[in-house]
Amino acid sequence: MITVYENAAVFTGDEHAPIGEAVAVESGRILAVGVSSAVLDIAGDSTQRVDLEGGLLAPGFVEGHTHMMMLGQTLDKVQLRDCSSLEEIQERLALRRREQPEAPCVLGSGWMFDAVPGDRPTAAMIDEAVGDIPVLLDSNDVHSAWVNTAALEAMGITEETPDPHGGEIVRDAQGKATGFLLENAAIEHAWSYLESVTTDDDRDRFLDSAFRVYLENGVTSATDMGVGETEAATFRRRLERDGRLPFPVTAHWLLRPTGDPTRDLAAVARAAEVRDQFAALPGSEWFRIVGVKFILDGVIDACTAAMRDPYVDGTHAGPIWTFESAAPVAVAADSHGLELAMHAIGDHASEIALDLVAECVRVNGPRPRTPRIEHLESVTEETIARMAGLGVVASMQPVHCDPAIMGNWMAVLGGERAESGFPWQKFREAGVRIALGTDAPTAPHQMSQNLFIALTTRSALEPGDANYHPERAFTPGQALSALTLASARAGGFADGIGEIAPGGRANLFVLDVDPFSDREDRLLEAQVRATIVDGEVTWKNGDFSMPG
Repeated sequence: MITVYENAAVFTGDEHAPIGEAVAVESGRILAVGVSSAVLDIAGDSTQRVDLEGGLLAPGFVEGHTHMMMLGQTLDKVQLRDCSSLEEIQERLALRRREQPEAPCVLGSGWMFDAVPGDRPTAAMIDEAVGDIPVLLDSNDVHSAWVNTAALEAMGITEETPDPHGGEIVRDAQGKATGFLLENAAIEHAWSYLESVTTDDDRDRFLDSAFRVYLENGVTSATDMGVGETEAATFRRRLERDGRLPFPVTAHWLLRPTGDPTRDLAAVARAAEVRDQFAALPGSEWFRIVGVKFILDGVIDACTAAMRDPYVDGTHAGPIWTFESAAPVAVAADSHGLELAMHAIGDHASEIALDLVAECVRVNGPRPRTPRIEHLESVTEETIARMAGLGVVASMQPVHCDPAIMGNWMAVLGGERAESGFPWQKFREAGVRIALGTDAPTAPHQMSQNLFIALTTRSALEPGDANYHPERAFTPGQALSALTLASARAGGFADGIGEIAPGGRANLFVLDVDPFSDREDRLLEAQVRATIVDGEVTWKNGDFSMPG
């Protein structure tokens, strides 16, 4: 049976292509796209027709940067992103403790530096609300952890515990841990502790939850930016159970600096080994490891992003990976055919990222590559020009610069740097390829919010007229292309994913708002009516109906 979706604004993934009216789908593939009369002619008489009532029909969103298991776990945590004071945070933690008296620990996510007195959280602040069991709270950017005294004790952190490479256990004047763990200290201690108290059943549930909320938001493929042994094992269990995933996923293996070059190179070999193991599995087209991920620096809010010049408070963080430590690892990964994805938020970190790409080309020679830099929050015009010359993708997340969360970001940078962040328009002008994602759970996973901020530079969290430099805004075609086709290509997808093209996979979503003609504010209340994977409606809301 052929299905024709009609009476819609049909966006194909190409920002320059005309908006269509209808799409025909047969056997999980796109049969035709264009004006209704032509599509119906191709479809013929044996056709079921679905009236989309003037909404948007587009390629399913390609989530360009996510952490799927972490997202699923975060959905279970105490949500703190909208807390504006320490008292509000404490109230929510105490409430969770009362609601779940048998729980071994309390987990929270999304706290903002602006809500913490002096921007420096301490264990004592949490102890006032919950002191009898461990409490572990992810910061909004998930690059630091705030824990209570019971958690410090459970993790075995004492005055003698050394800082891990690329991280810091913040201490007071007497050398005692304060309860604030930065960068690799959060990974080494907080994340490792959570691993020890999490079961495979929990992990399977987290992954299921991530797939569910993404399908509800029109996502039909994703690139997971931080897979390791645990995550790979969870994806493998899902493949072995079902023979497929709810939608296709590509992944980058997370490389953490150890300070030992031999161990760092061994991690690359392991990434290539796991890639090849998945490639040999039944259902391998649903999950592929396509590259490695370097976290070159931290985040601006915590003053751990690697900047050319010091922060307002005089601190001057260095990179987590130096060029000298990362270069042989990057070259080895490149020689294995693994793509480079490099977290670089500060302007100095993005310079290191480009030096790594250039080094791979110098040592391994020219070949087709899709290197990418993640985030690029503060970046120089020289770096943007180099990215265009080297063919490096700018992978960015509009939800990271929602004006509602920009206060601390701007304050710690100060001056001109506070006003020159997230320069999307300069990437476009330079011809740099742009892929957009959310980086969930470090930011809201709702794709319509991401699209709204890209189009308006206004806040989705606190709607109003305030914006952060409206000259940066995308057009609807530019933004939707970056959220679909561009993210698909950056993530290593093919077979028509990210576009509506005859012969390609019919991975689509239906939105009840048309960004090309409706008011942008309608996106704040937009509803995904249906999500379609390989021609099958895998999620629909209550008012969407298919002909019987």
